[in-house]
Amino acid sequence: MKKLILFCFVNFIVFSVFSQKGYEDLFTEIPTEDFPVIKDIPFEPGEEIEYKIYYSFFTVGKGQLKVHKNPYKINNRAAYKVDVRAKTTGMVDWVAKIDDHWGGYIDTASLVPHMAYRNIKEGKYRKNEVVKYDHNSQMLEIKSMGRKDSAFKEPEYYQFPPQIRDLISGFAYFRAVNFDTLMPNDTITIPAFFEDTFYNLEIVYLGDETIELPIGKVRAHKVTPVMPETKIFDGENSILGWFSADKNKIPLKINAELYVGSGGLEITSFRKIKYPINFDMSN
Repeated sequence: MKKLILFCFVNFIVFSVFSQKGYEDLFTEIPTEDFPVIKDIPFEPGEEIEYKIYYSFFTVGKGQLKVHKNPYKINNRAAYKVDVRAKTTGMVDWVAKIDDHWGGYIDTASLVPHMAYRNIKEGKYRKNEVVKYDHNSQMLEIKSMGRKDSAFKEPEYYQFPPQIRDLISGFAYFRAVNFDTLMPNDTITIPAFFEDTFYNLEIVYLGDETIELPIGKVRAHKVTPVMPETKIFDGENSILGWFSADKNKIPLKINAELYVGSGGLEITSFRKIKYPINFDMSN
C-alpha cells in the first residue's frame, strides 16, 4: 500500500494519462504563433480549491489548487503562479507519508508554461526539479536533484514546439476548452511534455451530467483520458474526470477504478472562483 495510496491517486492518475501515441506529430505540425491569445481565461488570481483524496470509503489525504494573488513576470511576460499540493493525512500519514508539490508560472495570455517545478516527498524518496522554457529559442532546461544529491545535477536540454504544455499549464489550458463546440466522444488533444518525453495528451469528452459533491449538486462535463495499457487500472474508462459545466470548468472530481478497489479525489471547498458555479437546484 505504500505507493498505492497517493501515488496512484495523484501522481499516477495525472501522469498516466500522457500517451506517447502520435507524439512525433508535435514536430511536424507546429503552430506559427508562440503566444496566441486565449480570450476567456477561466480563472483569476486568488482562486483556491480544496480536495479530499480517498481510497474506497476512506479519506487518505488532502489536496489544494491555488492561483497566487500577486502578479509575476517571467521571460518578460506576465504570468500566473499556480501551485498544486497533495499529502497524506491521519493514520495513513504514519504508514506512508507523502507530501508532493507541483507548481509553475504560466503565461496570462496564452497559458503556455514559462517555468515549472516539482518537490516530491514520498517516504524516503525525494526529487526536486525545475524546468525553464525559453520560447524564443524553443529550448527547455531541466535541473533536478534527488535525496542523496547536495546540489542540482548538470541540466538537460530539449527542443520543444510552440504551444507545448506541462502538467500545470495543461490543466489550465484544458479548462479554457470550449465544450459548447464538442459532441460526446469527441477527443481533445493537448501537446505535452513531462520529465524527458513529449506526448499527445488525449481526453475524450463523454457528455454532461449532474454529480453530488460535498459542495452540492453540480452540472459537470464528464471526460476520460485515453490510457496506455497498464496492470494498475481496470478496463476502459477506468479513469473518469468531472469539470464544472460553466465558464470556470473547475476540476470537481477524478475517480480511478483499480484492479484492487477504487479511489480518487473530489472537491470539498472553493474560494474566489471567477464565474458562478453551475449548481443543479432541482430536487
